[in-house]
Amino acid sequence: MDQALLLTGTVGAGKTTVADALGDLLADRSVPHAVLDIDRLRHSWPSPPGDPFRHELAVANVAAVTRNFGTADRLVLAGVVESHGERADYARAVGVPLRVCRLDVDLAVVRDRLTARHRLDAGLRRHLARAAELDAVLTRAAVEDFVVEAGDAPPDEIARRVAAAAGW
Repeated sequence: MDQALLLTGTVGAGKTTVADALGDLLADRSVPHAVLDIDRLRHSWPSPPGDPFRHELAVANVAAVTRNFGTADRLVLAGVVESHGERADYARAVGVPLRVCRLDVDLAVVRDRLTARHRLDAGLRRHLARAAELDAVLTRAAVEDFVVEAGDAPPDEIARRVAAAAGW
């Protein structure tokens, strides 16, 4: 593997959807790659002792899984990175140069997406509150190399913007 790109953004920004679309774009261009959703790699219960948000678990799983992508030239990851320390953890885990792209989405668009996604979910209010809170955290932390406006454009268009910004 030569390069890795991590898509970050608030809850509902479209990280996983755009990562999948970027994977499709790379496949269309015949670029060997892999796509990982970090949230899936941290999904467990209960949290490990001392790791309530399962960050250490996610990093360990990213490191373990990426070793298995021997034919991939590029790695696309989707997940939230709230600090430079977390970014450094993921960079060590993938073992190749890691760039970070923050997907920027207006909170009104995020609210509509989350409402549609969680309309029957008792946690909708929590997701909505976390989206605004996380957006502010990510803006302050500025861990990204570049930002791509992700608004209401279709995922394949956003993937093209990300690929162009990344030089892919």
